[in-house]
Amino acid sequence: MRITYHGHSCFTLESMGYRIVLDPYEDGSVPGYAPLRLAAAEVLCSHTHHDHHGIECITVAPMETTPWKKKAFQCPHDDFGGNLRGMNTIHVLEAEGIRVAHMGDVGCRLSDVLLAQMGRIDVLIVPVGGFFTISPSGAKELSERLKARIVIPMHYRTATAGYDAIGTLNEFTELFPVVHYLDSNTIEGEALKKDRGVIVLKA
Repeated sequence: MRITYHGHSCFTLESMGYRIVLDPYEDGSVPGYAPLRLAAAEVLCSHTHHDHHGIECITVAPMETTPWKKKAFQCPHDDFGGNLRGMNTIHVLEAEGIRVAHMGDVGCRLSDVLLAQMGRIDVLIVPVGGFFTISPSGAKELSERLKARIVIPMHYRTATAGYDAIGTLNEFTELFPVVHYLDSNTIEGEALKKDRGVIVLKA
């Protein structure tokens, strides 16, 4: 399995040559990020906001068989039952015995019932910038409640890209005693089978 970070909330998950792109951003929708031009067998979006629904940026070539098992769970994009920003879809994907949760723009504390329905999560991809989503401390709490072996942050502001309203990566990482910074936008293979804690991929 390979997980690749393209910036903001966009990732490619690949197993046995089958690529799934999650939450691609539309051209020009996120300040500082270059346009996406990706190819995949499938695209999954958590919601229809411009920074998560750039399906026109992905060349889709469907494949007959997929190694991925997929589940989707609905939750509010905000603390007001979705009345402020609508609903958000959490995607849980499993292949090669590894279960990955892409949380989209989760914007509220999730119930114990929903977390139980999601089941075991090995790799948690979670927004950490706050304002439009859960706060850095909320993201940390979620990772602890799910007991994820690997936590990959997304949806934060960098020195050159992202929305001014959201927080920076360090507001999340400073909550942890150990953080692993990779000089790559990809994590794959055996590295995904170990207990690594917070891993920051280079977008």
